[in-house]
Amino acid sequence: MKTISIIILSIVCAPWAFGATEPKSSAPSPPCCREGLPPGKYSEKSLYSLNALWTSDVGREVKLEVLRGRPQVIALFFTNCEHSCPLIVEDLKAIEKALPINVRDKVDFLLVSIDPERDTPEALRAFRAKHGLPTERWTFLRGSTEATRQLAGMVGFIYQPGSPTQYAHSLLISVMDESGVIVFQQVGLSRPPEDAVASLLQTLKTP
Repeated sequence: MKTISIIILSIVCAPWAFGATEPKSSAPSPPCCREGLPPGKYSEKSLYSLNALWTSDVGREVKLEVLRGRPQVIALFFTNCEHSCPLIVEDLKAIEKALPINVRDKVDFLLVSIDPERDTPEALRAFRAKHGLPTERWTFLRGSTEATRQLAGMVGFIYQPGSPTQYAHSLLISVMDESGVIVFQQVGLSRPPEDAVASLLQTLKTP
């Protein structure tokens, strides 16, 4: 497996999964709020095997498995990051832009906060707007400290407080297949998107 700083995670947010009813809106819903596949059985390597609840930037509580069924590019970050996180987002956007137009709508992007205390749904929405990230393909999630640590451990992402408002952390982007298993990772900043795109196309079985 190659190592990469970008992670794609497949998470599906089905309204029926938790007995909730989504308000009607003309605005596109994020991937975590699409009608997706029913819960399935997952391998120990699948991020969808995690049972924790996460809150999206639209206020929806979901499990990661709601993204099941589509490749996901995932990165862990925090909105108050003063250095690397905005650059990681730019790398994610570069991957999205480099995808062939005919498959771009088949890939989703996931950003998970490592600072759940400060990264409220409102803060996540503000970050989405600031960076111009489209609702229909990008999911933002925050969870408990324990859930975040579990996810980071499965992804191979290391982080720790560096100051009262900042974290020292890995520079990592991962690509997940439709079953939640990481198939590609990229480490570092400003990497060319070609390898991540190739792994996505292979996952989608697209030449």
